[in-house]
Amino acid sequence: MRNDMVEQQIVARGITDSSVLDAMQTVPRHLFIPDQLQSLAYQDRPLPIGMDQTISQPYIVAYMTESLHLNPDDVVLEIGTGSGYQAAVLAEIVKEVYSIEIVTSLAKQAEFTLKQLEYSNVHVKAGDGYHGWKEHAPYDAIIITAAPLSVPPELINQLAEGGRLIVPEEKNNQQYLTLYTKNKSKVKSKRLLAVRFVPFTRTKE
Repeated sequence: MRNDMVEQQIVARGITDSSVLDAMQTVPRHLFIPDQLQSLAYQDRPLPIGMDQTISQPYIVAYMTESLHLNPDDVVLEIGTGSGYQAAVLAEIVKEVYSIEIVTSLAKQAEFTLKQLEYSNVHVKAGDGYHGWKEHAPYDAIIITAAPLSVPPELINQLAEGGRLIVPEEKNNQQYLTLYTKNKSKVKSKRLLAVRFVPFTRTKE
């Protein structure tokens, strides 16, 4: 089923980065999904993982990952760990992944799953991702897996020179994946494709 997922949902739609395809082939998506839904793990759809959160459609995971143009020595920040599946895909490609999840129970479950699968290069913490994770900045890439109205400025600040940030940004009730690139302290954005993600949430301050 994982072979079919990669060939029919991902390769067939134009994903060509071999490292992304290898990662999608390797990571056992069914282990990041509640037991009662595991039979649906390799279908072309997002799935609920509890706490009003979802695991993204496989193609979207692959598309966002490929769009970041990752390298083996990259350090990546993920905002919105969710099930931990996207973090695992990233971990197959890059040196280190730091991931923040605002829902404590999801963060703990994701951390457990990732440890069971021996992803020693993924570091998960529960917290508000709005301010990023300064201790490990700068990041070569940042991926946001929930939809804010605008990109938190501290995340832009934590991007390395030449860094890339991908986010499902919401404008006028419509979400679009947007890729930001940082060069010589200037930030450029490029709108990619329409998507639907859960809202970016904050803790009260």
